[in-house]
Amino acid sequence: MTLTTRAPADARPRRGAPARPRRARTLGPLPWIAPAVLLILCVVLWPVYEMVHTSFLRISTSGFVRGSAGLDKYRKLFGEAGLGQVLLSTALWTLAVVGLTMLLSLGLAQLFNQQFPGRRFTRWALIAPWAASVLMTAIGFKWMLNQTAGVLNTVMTDLGLIDGPQDWLGDPATAWPWMVFVAVFVSLPFTTYTLLAGLQTVPGEVYEAARVDGASPAQTYLRITLPLLRPAFLVGVVINLINVFNSFPVIWGMTQGGPGSDTATTTVFMYQLKSTDIGESAAMSVVNFALVVLLVLVFLKVSRWNGEES
Repeated sequence: MTLTTRAPADARPRRGAPARPRRARTLGPLPWIAPAVLLILCVVLWPVYEMVHTSFLRISTSGFVRGSAGLDKYRKLFGEAGLGQVLLSTALWTLAVVGLTMLLSLGLAQLFNQQFPGRRFTRWALIAPWAASVLMTAIGFKWMLNQTAGVLNTVMTDLGLIDGPQDWLGDPATAWPWMVFVAVFVSLPFTTYTLLAGLQTVPGEVYEAARVDGASPAQTYLRITLPLLRPAFLVGVVINLINVFNSFPVIWGMTQGGPGSDTATTTVFMYQLKSTDIGESAAMSVVNFALVVLLVLVFLKVSRWNGEES
């Protein structure tokens, strides 16, 4: 006698049942990344649209739209007498801060990758400039450099190094080096830890093989360490390029771009324009955004970000 079992009615395949899995396969990871996409649309793309849109409007200083301005704000911006100097200052500022930051971070990362007494404490100490507010750090240095009550003037006068108090931040010739120093100071922690993470991914067997082959320490560093460190190095450079080019707290906290616009970069100059012409300030924002995108794209192209070594 043969026994047969009948499947329950809800377990039988129903017509059109595969449609749901197929729809899920079509959507793929979209349901999971949708919140992130919406967040990017709200906090990145929408402000960019508003920035571009505002640059074509005539807006009063009280914030009321007075109509379309066409390209007048861009003509006015490019007609500013100080724009050329601001662009040059921005380029020099970015090159100086990024170059010094990467150079010093490379040395610090190499140091922290070695075993020495107190290494853990020094690693923690390096986090301090990163943990503190950048604006707070800039204001702290501004007080230290104050002409009348600054610690630096007091100490240097007592030691006989200067004849009298100096206005370090009132003269662009001395203000720029100090601002570069502060910008490098607050940029070092992130870049150092990025390079340190890259150094710690280099396998020890590679160095052992180099020693067996008779490679000198300099040859090992140039032919093994630096090439293997390239991805982390490029990440550090790109992040620093964006941050330094758009840097605002350091300069505004120390000099507010003054006197005039002699110590202003494009970001600070954009903020200065806001008090007189919001539309022109928005036009400067668009130009600044385009410049930083162009700068990063050129760097990635020159450095062959995804290219293989020939």
